Amino acid sequence: MDIYALFGQTATGKTARALELAKRYNGELVNFDSRQIYKKLDIVTGKDRPEDVAIKIWLYDIVDPKESFSSAQFSMIAKNIILDILKRGKTPILVGGTGYYLSHLLYGIPKTNVKENWDLRDKLKDKSVTELQAILKEKNNNMLEEMNNSDKNNPRRLIRRIEICEEGKIMEKQTQKIQFKETVHFLPFFHASPEIVKEKITKRVEARIKDGAIEEVKKLLEEGYTEQDPGLNAIGYTQLISYIKGKSALDEMKKEWITKEVQYAKRQKTYFAKYFAQK
Repeated sequence: MDIYALFGQTATGKTARALELAKRYNGELVNFDSRQIYKKLDIVTGKDRPEDVAIKIWLYDIVDPKESFSSAQFSMIAKNIILDILKRGKTPILVGGTGYYLSHLLYGIPKTNVKENWDLRDKLKDKSVTELQAILKEKNNNMLEEMNNSDKNNPRRLIRRIEICEEGKIMEKQTQKIQFKETVHFLPFFHASPEIVKEKITKRVEARIKDGAIEEVKKLLEEGYTEQDPGLNAIGYTQLISYIKGKSALDEMKKEWITKEVQYAKRQKTYFAKYFAQK
């Protein structure tokens, strides 16, 4: 049996291609986008629902926006789903843009032998997420950038990484041995140039606003969700909430949203090129 992994930058048509493969190889999709795992976050995150209801997409809508969700949780759930798909004689097709999710699923989660520093933890326990992020960024910005959005907003995981930095250590490298016996086919999706990245993302942001992104966020705020919630502390939602609260104009909001997505796409390319592009 084979497994397909479609990865790369945002707005490259990964999901559309994955759906084509699902039809060809009797497959089911397994999402590894850290924003699309959240319930109620549909328009801004760009969840693509297949017209063919027979094609299953796993790991959409599994976590409430108020809840944190780690790559370890993702890996455990996704692995069980993949094994079930294989057991039923179907083809798992992994698709998404969160590099940490894919690498931890396939190669395991990096570990470290640094012991707990309880004095440091006591000093940091009352710090805000923003303050902890700033501390980690100063000590090791790469370690911060490699965290997924949920982990970046989890004080316990931020403190653990600060703790590791204090010891002058880094997270141990993953083994390059894939944790599945099946053959994994890697299919990268990258934009041809920075200009195309911006063009595609600009069109996508405009389309999502037209499709009701502002209304989606207004409804979430009315239901009691806030920008501090892990699900909403993400690109698109941050900018839309600022606009809805009157802190930015429409054009300013769109410009910042596009800029943040372009920066994210650049980080995606760097990460995937490092860990997967040559597979």
